Amino acid sequence: MKKTYKIDVDCANCANKMESAAQNTAGVKSAVVNFMALKMVVEFDEGADPKAVMQEVRRNCKRVEDDCEVYL
Repeated sequence: MKKTYKIDVDCANCANKMESAAQNTAGVKSAVVNFMALKMVVEFDEGADPKAVMQEVRRNCKRVEDDCEVYL
């Protein structure tokens, strides 16, 4: 399952950090951040709970870039 989330991030480098943090989160099959569109597309592992996984994605993104936001 793929879902798209609105994000708030200040620079392309920060967006790359967010993408990497999301990709390294358990339950995420793939994640792509589009800095220009301010969107993150996340594909979840089969059987994963998207809400729980996205809470962890948000925490991981805040660790690498504390002023970013992922709107769930």
